[in-house]
Amino acid sequence: MNRPLALTVALMSVATWSLAATAAGDASDLGKSLTKFGAIQAGNADGTIPAYEGGLTTAPAGFKPDSGFWVDPFKDEKPLFRIDAKNVDKYADKLSEGQKTLIKKYPSYYIDIYPSHRTTAYPQAVLDATVRNAGSCKVQKDGLAVDPSCRGGLPFPIPKTGNEVMWNQQVRYKIGTGYSTTSSSNSWVVDANGSVTKTAEQATFEETPYYQVTQADRDPLMYARVFSRNDYPARRSGEVVVLTDFLDPLAKARRSFSYSPGQRRVKLAPEFAFDTPVASQGGVTLFDELQMFSGSQDRFDYKLVGRKEMYIPYNAYKFYFGVGKQEDQFMPHHANPANERWELHRVWVVEATLKPGMRHVYSKRTYYLDEDTFGVGLYDAWDKSGALYRSIFLSGVQLYDKNIPYNVKNVVYDFNKGMYALLNDGLKGGYKFIDKPLSERDMNPEAIVARVTQR
Repeated sequence: MNRPLALTVALMSVATWSLAATAAGDASDLGKSLTKFGAIQAGNADGTIPAYEGGLTTAPAGFKPDSGFWVDPFKDEKPLFRIDAKNVDKYADKLSEGQKTLIKKYPSYYIDIYPSHRTTAYPQAVLDATVRNAGSCKVQKDGLAVDPSCRGGLPFPIPKTGNEVMWNQQVRYKIGTGYSTTSSSNSWVVDANGSVTKTAEQATFEETPYYQVTQADRDPLMYARVFSRNDYPARRSGEVVVLTDFLDPLAKARRSFSYSPGQRRVKLAPEFAFDTPVASQGGVTLFDELQMFSGSQDRFDYKLVGRKEMYIPYNAYKFYFGVGKQEDQFMPHHANPANERWELHRVWVVEATLKPGMRHVYSKRTYYLDEDTFGVGLYDAWDKSGALYRSIFLSGVQLYDKNIPYNVKNVVYDFNKGMYALLNDGLKGGYKFIDKPLSERDMNPEAIVARVTQR
């Protein structure tokens, strides 16, 4: 084959892969060839990804409702195989750059691949709203905003652009119509020498007003709100941070507030956005990469590359709830792989490139988002020189008694500093979910601070 022809064939192959992924059907396919939330209903050709059959909605034996902990329904399963430095090249097409870098750099790191289970399940109201959105929901302002009439369901079950996929990620259903709390959410940083430091222990609150459609006092543009109170270390005890995000960040930018006991007042904190390092996470993460992505999309161009099969952290019940001791989570250069569970799933691939004239520490980012949850997955970021800077592995569990695909606990690898962080660790206190939202009067920053501190 001559070179021009070979190049043409190669380009056609890439185009076919991308177009096949993005032209994934229309609204009439939902509930047929596609699930009602837009994932491919069928399994893959070789049977390593199963067909979707409604998700996991039955609790296993031993589960105690409202305990904050969920029993692992797959605790007796054994790995199918292991990916390590000896065979990583064999599976390279299903691994992110971050996964491959860890495996090649540290002989102690490996990935155990388990049978795939499509456990994701949503409430019927969310499914109905998602199907509605497939024919009506629109992005606005060149993809940077979403029509508030989309509230109540995934906005873009059949995404056509990178911005639409990222909006699905930002407003994904992972809390319910009320709110979630943790009494002890821990952040840990492990430095290049293997020294483990707990950088924060926090009481946290998170809600998604995007799904609180019957709550009359909510701003319809508000889609997410979270606050935390630091209880550790002692020098930062009593500090409170409140973040609120909106469906039109160009018109209503993130509202960030902070409170410190020393100043005894609540003040605006506009710096809690974009590439500002998160102090409570040891500076290993940025505000716009919390849980892979958070905030406004205006600094990068987001390109939808397509859909492909990847090994991603999934059904991570042991990682969330089954580790014997908190310290058993850490090894000198990476999280303990014995606590991790990896499965083969289809993901949406989005490449983000820094816009000309925009400032950011990263030049490029790649997101691999599970087609069933739009949350679980992988993320890589490159610096200005083109070197891999950071990677995030965000895992999840299906809360089978609540029809909630929950994804919050993650590991961040900083290849520039040789450090890593383990974040949103609820092993100590678990995760609580309350169905009834609080009133807006109770959710203004002054009321929050008065309620959660001894001000």
